[in-house]
Amino acid sequence: MSKIIVFASFYPKENKKNEVKKIILSMINPTRSEEGNEIYSFYEEKNDDENVVFHLFEIYKNNNALDFHRNTSHYKSYRSKISDLLKQPIEVKILNSIDSI
Repeated sequence: MSKIIVFASFYPKENKKNEVKKIILSMINPTRSEEGNEIYSFYEEKNDDENVVFHLFEIYKNNNALDFHRNTSHYKSYRSKISDLLKQPIEVKILNSIDSI
């Protein structure tokens, strides 16, 4: 089974960037402690004070590990809280690693 890479981008509404940041920060420790998680890194792209974009870069051992993550209480809680704070839906890209032969 190949690793699953998730790249997610978050576009906070004006004056909501600190709330969005706090919610995502609260996900780091519980997600990193999941058995199938290999990387869970949080980044900020700062174009100016008003146009901040947050990015998550995640690597899971396999699809089962990603499914496990999406069924945790911390994941469900974060998804329910964050949507109203964003200008647009979360941009999520799921990438499957391609191993060379």
